Amino acid sequence: MSSFTTRIMLRASADLQTIVLPEGDDPRTIEAAVQAQKLGIARVILLASEATIQSCSADLEGITVIDPATWPERQRYADVLYELRQAKGMTTEQAWQLAANVLYCGALMVYLGQADGMVAGAAHATSDVLRPSLQILKTAPGAKLVSAFFVIVVPDCSYGENGTFVFADSGLVENPSAEELANIAISSAASFAALVEAEPVVAMLSYSTLGSASSPLVEKVQQATAIARDLAPELKLDGEFQLDAAIVPAIGASKAPGHELAGQANVLIFPDLNSGNIAYKLAQRLAKAEAYGPITQGMAKPVNDLSRGASAEDITGVIAITAVQSQARKAIMESNR
Repeated sequence: MSSFTTRIMLRASADLQTIVLPEGDDPRTIEAAVQAQKLGIARVILLASEATIQSCSADLEGITVIDPATWPERQRYADVLYELRQAKGMTTEQAWQLAANVLYCGALMVYLGQADGMVAGAAHATSDVLRPSLQILKTAPGAKLVSAFFVIVVPDCSYGENGTFVFADSGLVENPSAEELANIAISSAASFAALVEAEPVVAMLSYSTLGSASSPLVEKVQQATAIARDLAPELKLDGEFQLDAAIVPAIGASKAPGHELAGQANVLIFPDLNSGNIAYKLAQRLAKAEAYGPITQGMAKPVNDLSRGASAEDITGVIAITAVQSQARKAIMESNR
């Protein structure tokens, strides 16, 4: 377990949040729920069918287990969903059916405050996980879009924050515009500060460093860099940089002389989902990095999507991260009162 993971779990355990896991029919999710309970990092609600609950041999003591199809709260949840979605054409019958859907039920739990966050995606596609969350929870105040990032922890690495990085967007926004890319950069910096508890240094990545190449692809990153600087002038952000110029001090000094942030980046903003997704998987598989995510940002309350290849340990880590996101959200709300 990395020092990042240890710190996140300690922070999660210091102020327990309630996290709902809708995929209780998946053995990895059940194992993660048991791990989270034993580690004391969250109060866990597991959504599962009656058949799974009856056949499960795991020790579920201390875990709230609910079958949405037979839950006494189903009608209330259906009523709430209907009120939220009737203007979009939802009928009472559709709301009744969806209230038994584990992903809709989980999102409604978060909306109604019965859970502080949700973790799913081990057994569902990203679109299936995020659709009900966006319909019910919507975006956070001031957020321009919902995006996703990975926390990457590279062992024995001196780059970034002792080998810890945020890679964004590596999980959701396929081909962001320059303005969207700028907003992803600003959101990712805030996420890095909240989770890693260190100052973010943001690099806008390209195959070009400071105009060494010219094309519409490079121009988009240059425009995004300018927009982000205008929107958040206090943020340590620079680009466009090639990856080596962004994270390796000697190469940053050589390729970008006079740019003090070159070679210092710990938040890496990729120009599109192709590059971001490929990069995180390369780091995970070749550098043996721990990869936590995709973690969403910009949602009104924390909902995190998992890779369908996630292990039980991965899910447990994301439960802890989701709990810390909820703590941070509540702290911001309290400070704004």
